[in-house]
Amino acid sequence: MFGRRKKKDEAAAAETEFVDNEVEYDEYDGDDVDDVDFPAGAVEGGPFDASDLAEDEEPAATRLDLGSVLLPMPDGAQLQVEMSPEGAPQAVHLVTQFGRVTVSAYAAPKSPGQWREVASELAESLRGDNAEVSIETGPWGREVIGVTPNADLRFIGVDGPRWMIRCVVAGPSGNVAAGSPLVEIARGVLRDTVVNRGNDPHPVRTPLPVVLPQALVEQLVAAQQQQLAAQQQAVQQQLAAEQEAAQQGQQAAPQAQPQPGPSGNGSEPPRRGESGSAMQQLGL
Repeated sequence: MFGRRKKKDEAAAAETEFVDNEVEYDEYDGDDVDDVDFPAGAVEGGPFDASDLAEDEEPAATRLDLGSVLLPMPDGAQLQVEMSPEGAPQAVHLVTQFGRVTVSAYAAPKSPGQWREVASELAESLRGDNAEVSIETGPWGREVIGVTPNADLRFIGVDGPRWMIRCVVAGPSGNVAAGSPLVEIARGVLRDTVVNRGNDPHPVRTPLPVVLPQALVEQLVAAQQQQLAAQQQAVQQQLAAEQEAAQQGQQAAPQAQPQPGPSGNGSEPPRRGESGSAMQQLGL
């Protein structure tokens, strides 16, 4: 079992502070959503802040430790790591048979409310991309749904103490509808997620760093090496095939008829340039 907040008055203060934002909530871009958003600790289950766990709780024992975020692994899910152009891990996706779940943590102010702003911006951005956008109410409040030609998306957000967590649910058409297996998996992941914000300063909205476990790093390096070796082997096979085809084409070319020499007996062989044929110059 997970521990509650160490100080009950701290939880009450956070909840009261969030309810005070209800007036601002009514100004949310015209979408008809009745419920307010609930920050971490205000509803049953997680996501949890690492400092809220019981002293004997070891979150990494039953979760994938990514440094700033510790995720439970759904049954049958596979990991997909997204790397930045600089080669640093920037996202870890949980791939299921129904679609993909991506959980990321961001730096946030002490008071809740960042998810409200982010949700509004997401809705506006999706509409700008001609997606069909709707707002639904989930366990933690508003959830943004976008229907695009390529995939359906659902964004779930939760405000925590100096962090905000965002879960992106992506799947084929109809797979992110309320009550679907993919959405239930995503919400189950969030309920058991732990955020380790740390004490380092981070600008607001900056993604908290992702650190891959050493075992996963070794697997990625091995997979990358295998992929590189396969690519090199494919290139070598292609070059060998091209070389063989060129040699066969040269052998099949019709031989030039000998031209009579000065003596008229036709015994003078065909002449080549000093450097040999084009194939010979290429080493073929």
